[in-house]
Amino acid sequence: MKQILALILLVFCFQFACAQQPDIFNQIGGRIRGIGNTTSGGKDTIGFEHRDDRKDSIAISYKYLDSVRSIPFDSSINDFDKYFSVPSSYIYLGNNGAPSYPLIYKPTAKPGWDVGFHAFDIYRYKLEESKFYKTNRPFTQLSYQLASGKEQMIQALHTQNPRPNLGFGFDYRLISAPGFFTNQNTNHKSYRLFSNYQGKRKRYAAFFVLLGNTNKVSENGGIRNDSSLSNPDLKKRFSIDVNLGNSANSEFNPFNTTITTGNVYKDFTVFLRQTYDIGKKDSIAINDSTTEYLFYPKLRVQHSFTYSTNDYLYRDDQADSAIYKNWYDTIVKVGKDSFLVREKWKVMGNDITLLQFPDTKNPAQFISAGVKFESIKGTSVKGTRNLHNLIIHGEYRNKTRNKLWDVLAKGEFYVNGYNAGNYSAYATIARHINNKLGDVRLFFKNVNRRPSFIFDNGSGFNFNNPSLTKNENIISFGADAVNRFISIGFKNHIITNLAYFSDYYHTAQTSTVINLLQMYASKKVKLAKRWNLYADATFQQTDGSAPVKVPLVFARGRLAYEGIFFKNLNLSAGLEARYFTPFEAYNYSPVMGQFMPQDTFKLKNLPDIAAFFHFRIKSFTAFLRAENLNTVSFANGFGFTNNNFAAPHYPTQGFIFRFGIRWGFVN
Repeated sequence: MKQILALILLVFCFQFACAQQPDIFNQIGGRIRGIGNTTSGGKDTIGFEHRDDRKDSIAISYKYLDSVRSIPFDSSINDFDKYFSVPSSYIYLGNNGAPSYPLIYKPTAKPGWDVGFHAFDIYRYKLEESKFYKTNRPFTQLSYQLASGKEQMIQALHTQNPRPNLGFGFDYRLISAPGFFTNQNTNHKSYRLFSNYQGKRKRYAAFFVLLGNTNKVSENGGIRNDSSLSNPDLKKRFSIDVNLGNSANSEFNPFNTTITTGNVYKDFTVFLRQTYDIGKKDSIAINDSTTEYLFYPKLRVQHSFTYSTNDYLYRDDQADSAIYKNWYDTIVKVGKDSFLVREKWKVMGNDITLLQFPDTKNPAQFISAGVKFESIKGTSVKGTRNLHNLIIHGEYRNKTRNKLWDVLAKGEFYVNGYNAGNYSAYATIARHINNKLGDVRLFFKNVNRRPSFIFDNGSGFNFNNPSLTKNENIISFGADAVNRFISIGFKNHIITNLAYFSDYYHTAQTSTVINLLQMYASKKVKLAKRWNLYADATFQQTDGSAPVKVPLVFARGRLAYEGIFFKNLNLSAGLEARYFTPFEAYNYSPVMGQFMPQDTFKLKNLPDIAAFFHFRIKSFTAFLRAENLNTVSFANGFGFTNNNFAAPHYPTQGFIFRFGIRWGFVN
């Protein structure tokens, strides 16, 4: 039903777009009829019109939902992180679309309701990351990537502003990969429809987002014996025994994946925000028949409605009784070799906020206060839960008109309900010094949150653990500076009562304070006229006995030959390497979809090395990449069999050849 609704809305958007230019088909017909009408010497000839490149030019930018900053569209080609689904600072379990976590630690610093499943977050479309575009012409961007092992990724973006006060568009992404080991296939589908509208008199405005994600991942629990990787008879990795789903069918359909052993997560969200302003009217006469209406708000009334559903399912149609007894202390039902855990949630929220603007002509300075009510309903094998939350929140924002200062202070407090007592407080102050010294910023955040619901005994994914009731407290503070010479900064996280999984199904909570220091720097070094070195490094330090596991040093470097050739060819080609120091990497619990600390295995990987050739010609971009060159081995004849690892018993891929294109169309 959700997919049908999304399709209907998409068709409506295209119908509306065509309605804005009713003569488009006549124009096309006129161009066709025009062929052959040019005469020369009494004979009909085909007339060719010289292409004007300026017709393909476009001015496009976007804003996030609660941001006042307008961000230009990025078409750079020197960093593949902007095009691939997994950032280089993340580690994933050997396959695009597989569970992942950041090597540069990021605490879960958000109060309030949270179910607790985050292993696939980087593959999901999220409401807070939705972009609202402003463009002078309709714009479409199509992307396709194909890699070794039938790995594919398809992306599509369309946005337009048929009228100055109306914009809409959609995003779509498909990630599919069968993997190189048995029962490792992944299939993720995400879609998002977005629209924004402002009334003619500029008092009323509305923002609409409809999005959904389906994450399908087969779970093999890792390989049974790491020594199998060096067996010359097992160069075809599908021949290596895995812990779960050994008998899985290896046939793969990128558009419709059937999961027999693994996780299927689905979510759907509808968001509608409406605002109405009270303030000062003004207007500018453009000509005798056109008037530009202006409005300077003094008070804004804002209502936001959110409705979301979440469905979490783990299934194993051919469960191995010994594995589930050993890992989860669970006995598979007699006479039925199957195992299934499922949980569903529905959350509806209504938010009323008042905003006051002290400076009539600076909409980026305001004070807001609001109240929000959430209704939460869930079902699992442990029954039905009906919960609620009552939240108050406020914010002060001031981005000065001279664009030198940017101040933000905001907070929220959960007055009543399941998450009563949760709060967050965030403050940041930024200053643009000058074009040479750039920007500096100071920030502070304190979050007090109830552990995610998966740590509650009422969760179907909580196997006989007592509920963890002590609130987690996270304090983060730091500073950074960005200029033409270098980007540098530090963060310090102080975490109390961190909730985590201590093994495959047992939960725990820290009794001591965790202190984690991070220092980071990024710099571009010009080595020669066309040779550039891009270097990024992060230093992290925490107590080795803490359940937070991070490498001491994470570094990434790119040596690139770059420049613009033949007027339109923008080229970036070279070598890329990623390295992190050995550390006790997390293990992974397939049923719970959770990463857990362990102290018996130390991850000691070789640097990940790739050769790349990226280029752009006008609006067409292409990528050619040879990845994981570091896995080459001559031990049993030539081959890429010296696999790195992502977790205990989870080897990553061998050699990967990747080809990708991205094409933008201005309509």
